[in-house]
This record gives sequence, C-alpha cells and structure tokens, in this order.
Amino acid sequence: MTEAVPRRVLPVLVLAQFAGTSLWFTVNAVMPDLQRDFGWPATAVGTLTSALQIGFIVGTLVFALLTIADRFPARRVFLLCALAGAACTVAAWAMVQHFTALLLWRAATGFFLAGIYPVGMKIAAQWYRQGLGAALGLLLGALVLGSASPHGLRAISSQLPWPSVMLGVALLAALGGVLLYWGLPEPPAAPKAAPLQWRALAVLWTDAKVRASVLGYFGHMWELYTMWVLVPLLLASRLQGAALSAAAFFVLGAGVLGCVGGGLLARRWGSARVAGVQLATSGLCCLLAPWLAGAGDVAFYLWLLLWGITVSGDSPQFSALTARNAPPQAVGSVLTLSNSIGFAVSVVSIELFVALSTTHALASLLPWLGLGPLLGLWALRPLWRPDRPLAG
Repeated sequence: MTEAVPRRVLPVLVLAQFAGTSLWFTVNAVMPDLQRDFGWPATAVGTLTSALQIGFIVGTLVFALLTIADRFPARRVFLLCALAGAACTVAAWAMVQHFTALLLWRAATGFFLAGIYPVGMKIAAQWYRQGLGAALGLLLGALVLGSASPHGLRAISSQLPWPSVMLGVALLAALGGVLLYWGLPEPPAAPKAAPLQWRALAVLWTDAKVRASVLGYFGHMWELYTMWVLVPLLLASRLQGAALSAAAFFVLGAGVLGCVGGGLLARRWGSARVAGVQLATSGLCCLLAPWLAGAGDVAFYLWLLLWGITVSGDSPQFSALTARNAPPQAVGSVLTLSNSIGFAVSVVSIELFVALSTTHALASLLPWLGLGPLLGLWALRPLWRPDRPLAG
C-alpha cells in the first residue's frame, strides 16, 4: 500500500462498511420473535431475505445506469444511503406487524445497500491503486462481519425486547455513514467511469476467462446467502435464545477469516486457486451435511465454522478475477451485471431451500446446495493453470 494514503483511511473504511452492511440480516436475527408474536410461517424468513436481495439487484442497476457514484462524491452517496437504509429499518420496525409493508421496507433497504457495499469498494479503489487486493479482502470481510452483526447484537441484548436489535442496527448503520463522511478526506481524483456498456457485456459468454469467473461466482452465490439463512435453523436444533444468536454470529462472522486470509494467500497462489480451494471446501461441507448435522457437538460446530469461513472467503477472489479479465473499458459494466445475476441466483436458491425446509430435513437438503460449488468448480477450470498471483 502506498505511503501517501493516510493511515486512518482503511480502518475508517472497514468500520463504516461493517456498520452499513449490518442492515442486511436485521430481520433474520429477530425472526423467531416475529414468528412467535405474529404467527408468521417458517417460509417468512426466506421471503423477507429475497425481498432485500431483489431491492439490492434493482439498486445496483439503477446506480450503475445513472452513474450515481461517479456523478456525485462517493462519500456523500455512502452517507445518504446509510442514513436512508437506517430510516427504512426504523420504518420496518414501526410497521413490522404488517407483513406486506415489512416486505417493501426490506426491499427499500436492499436498494440503499447498493449505495453502501459497492460504493465502499469504489472509495477503496480510489485510495489504493496499489494494494487493492488486500484492501478489498478487508472490506469484504467487514461486509461479512457486518451481515452477521445483528445476530451478535441479539445475543448481547437477549434480555431486552427484540425491537432493540432493529433500532440498534439502524443507529449503527447511520453512525457508519457519518463516520465515513467525516472521517475520510476526499480521495485522489480518479477518471470518471463510463456508464453501462451494453455491447461489452457480451464478454460474459464470449470471453472464456470472463465466462469462467462469472459462472464460478454464480455457483458461489447459489450457496452463500442460502447458507446464511439456513444456519440459524441448523443451530436451533441444539440451541435457543442468546446462545443460538451468539453461535450464528460466530459461524457467519467466521467468513472474515476466509476473506482476509484468502486475499493474503492469493498473492502466492493466485486468485483462481484460492477461490477454487475455498469453493471446493464449502461444497464438501454441503455434501457432508447428512453425517455432520447429527454428529457430536465438537464435530458439528467445527463443521459449521469451516463452512462459515470458506463459504464467504472466495467472494473477493471472484471479484478480482472478473475485474482482471474483463475489458478495461467495461469492468464496471461487467461487474454490475454479474453481481445482479448472482443476487438473482441467490433469490431462487433461498426461496427454493426455505420452502423445502418446511417439509424435508435440512440434513437431506444441504447436499443439493453443493450443486452450486460443484458447477462453479467446473466453470473455473480454464483459470487454474494460467492464473498468476495478483500484484496488489
């Protein structure tokens, strides 16, 4: 990393990204309370998660089409979206008893997350022309930890009413936006990115390297968010209350080790190999579910921790591979479309597995979640040999 970058930049970015993305699974953390109080079915958690994912898909496309983060200061965009996402969470709490209203507010939260997660990475790219790989590993690690944080907050505030979690996360997200806006100076001037280049998007299927990385990413997305939704259900077979929330936080938050450690290993092994190893490991965790879901406590919790580490750890490497292999003039367009398709894949997976979990044991369903990693590994094959460690 360059010496010209002030030391506070990366810590502020990481903390702000952590706080802003805590909005992602706010409702999931209090779902047992909501189901108890309002009589919602078990499938409600999947529907609400999918609503947020769809909102994020729409948000990324709108932000890209209007080049919001290029036309306006990225720090201001991050601040306004963090405040808006926090306001949507407060509104969701105020209207939580109306399921349709809650769905709409969660979709709106997803929309504004498109101005937090991608914009935070854009700010990192403006500061870290050198060493971007390590910075992105930390930022995506912060996203993982932030997504898990509502479970941690629920564990800490187990003696308080469940609204304290939703309102606490809203406050955290708002503070994250303020921290980034006031804690960072303006980044170095960067050339304005071009708007979405529709013709260039054909490289997703015409360029072998881009096709390999995006198909691998789609396989990863088939597994990732569905695993995050189902983990509390797995833990509920052994734990309850604050203990369940704490365990969910540690399992999901363990992904930060995969993101940061994978970024360091990619310098020596290359992104494709690191992504492949983590994808294969998380896929193996899916396949072993029929045996480990009913195993003793030690084996059970070690299995979930390994899965939590590897299911997230390949995310930065897929982003790096796609960014490196896409045409320079179309990197933003290719990343935007691949992210949108990837989140659409996650919606299908979440809806399917949550619906099936009401009639089938999770242990028998989870091996089918491994189809994503399996197809992703097959798609990545062209990148294993020519892959070289990234300079950054």
